Amino acid sequence: MSKMNQMKEHWDKTYGSNENTKLGWYEEIPAKCLKLFEKCDLSKDDAIIDVGCGASSFMDNLLSRGFTNLIGVDISEKALSLLKQRLGKKSSLVKWLVDDISDSKKVRNIGEVALWHDRAVLHFLIDKNGRQNYLNTLRTILQKKGYAIIATFSLSGAKKCSGLDIKNYDENMLAEFLCPDFKLKEAFNYTYYTPSGSARPYVYTLFQRIG
Repeated sequence: MSKMNQMKEHWDKTYGSNENTKLGWYEEIPAKCLKLFEKCDLSKDDAIIDVGCGASSFMDNLLSRGFTNLIGVDISEKALSLLKQRLGKKSSLVKWLVDDISDSKKVRNIGEVALWHDRAVLHFLIDKNGRQNYLNTLRTILQKKGYAIIATFSLSGAKKCSGLDIKNYDENMLAEFLCPDFKLKEAFNYTYYTPSGSARPYVYTLFQRIG
């Protein structure tokens, strides 16, 4: 079984065997991402991609705010199915892609976007080639002056999530990863508490593409 198929199977099983609201990364309101999103001052028809969206509520919040050019991406068809089901008729307003962002076959061909949103995907890419493919895809589709919101487990955060190893970051490591094409606009640490009450220290960052 290929690495992509193994990861797809893992996440399909994770979303298929657990109630979404009990998953360790579930947020009813993604307040910290929305705080950074508001600083981007995007138009309602600007293209926005949610990378590794899973069944998160970020998409719900964008739709409720009237944004109309949304792309939801995940390696797990099961996760996307759950999100579509929750959104109901509004799901037809979103372009859905099943893709592995560490070896993209689809995302890199969608054209330009104004915002790249990633909460808790990059830190799963422990392979250098996977991280480079992620970065190449980001560079390919994000327009000049476009924004990237990236949130990962911080250096004091968990070393594993959902049974998988993690690469932890701080804001300087993320800035080094994205240089020289991106400028760090804002960064802060935030401790998220899972539905079970466990602490999960994150670092949240907002970057703008230079040029």
